[in-house]
Amino acid sequence: MPPTLHLWTPGLFDFKGGIQTYSGFLLEGLQTVLPTAHIRVFTLHDRSTTLPPSASPRLSYHTTGDRHPRLRTAAFAAQTFQAALTDRPDLIITTHVNFTPVAYELKRWAKLPYWAIAHGFEAWEVEKPQVRRGMAKADQILAVSEFTRDRIRQSQGLSNLGVLPNTFDADRFRVAAKPPHLLQRYGLRPDQPVILTVNRLAAGEAFHSYDQILAALPAIRQALPDVHYLIVGKGDDRPRLEQLIADRHLEDCVTLAGFVPDADLPDHYALCDVFAMPSQLEGFGIVYLEAMACGKPIVAGFDGGQDALQHGALGALVDPQAIDALGETLIAILTGQYPNPLIYQPQALRQSAIAAFGFQTFQHLLSDHLITQFTTDRAAPLPTLQPSPQ
Repeated sequence: MPPTLHLWTPGLFDFKGGIQTYSGFLLEGLQTVLPTAHIRVFTLHDRSTTLPPSASPRLSYHTTGDRHPRLRTAAFAAQTFQAALTDRPDLIITTHVNFTPVAYELKRWAKLPYWAIAHGFEAWEVEKPQVRRGMAKADQILAVSEFTRDRIRQSQGLSNLGVLPNTFDADRFRVAAKPPHLLQRYGLRPDQPVILTVNRLAAGEAFHSYDQILAALPAIRQALPDVHYLIVGKGDDRPRLEQLIADRHLEDCVTLAGFVPDADLPDHYALCDVFAMPSQLEGFGIVYLEAMACGKPIVAGFDGGQDALQHGALGALVDPQAIDALGETLIAILTGQYPNPLIYQPQALRQSAIAAFGFQTFQHLLSDHLITQFTTDRAAPLPTLQPSPQ
């Protein structure tokens, strides 16, 4: 009998954040690796009007996004719990650790195995005891990076940890010339050096990578007077950010582009000369992969970017708090003096990113994890696995 899987996720269609993007790739990978499996997808925030019609009788979508926000989480917990008791799936996969308390109760009372995906800071320092217990009792916690895995191991002492890194759509993100329509929109010249950050503007976060770049910008301008900094993203931190730019008299060299639709992101990567997001909060950062697939040099923080940049082999790692060093690194890259020739070879950089993190590699790793799960759990039937792409 074909296996049944339940996939729980915050969302897939209404909003495309990092967790949502990862969840979409995970679903696609499960369908490819387990072609005969029945998969029921439960999304917390998607509205019923955004759910696509299923292309397969083996795939169905369910959501609580039409509920009032105050009732939504409870409704989602009840929906997933009841469906799991009815279906008794061979595996539950949740793409957010906050869902693990419900999964733990299902394992406790119905012996149902479950995995959880751990992305970043939401899984590093977990205060809620029920989430800590849910993570500890999972059959696997799959971290999106070795960095996130190690942070969880240090903070919680867990041993049920594996790694299933982020991936990206290499067909969408390609090497291209600077788009004329964006040069015109932002008032830029083709030869003008452009630094790009793509990040949410979240006022509640203690650290913002764009603040660090703004702090380094005066020194960068001394070396490159016509440098321009473009920040793509929306959020409630924009008023503070606008004031910060004004206080530092940077209005003429910084553009807040606001929200950019997914379809327009490749052109924005093509517009820049270096992608910089020296974050302390990224467990991995899909945007690093997208920018590399467009052949762009990357500047990332030692913590959040070391996996995506292969510990510096694919880009530049910096201490986000060291403003002088950050500025010097950006100047070196923009003037062609950074000592890593790969970042100046767009097609070679793109191919390196695809080899390390392309969707075929993702499927291969997912297949390995599934084989281990189903062959060690004797109660579950062995699924029909597609050959792992090489």
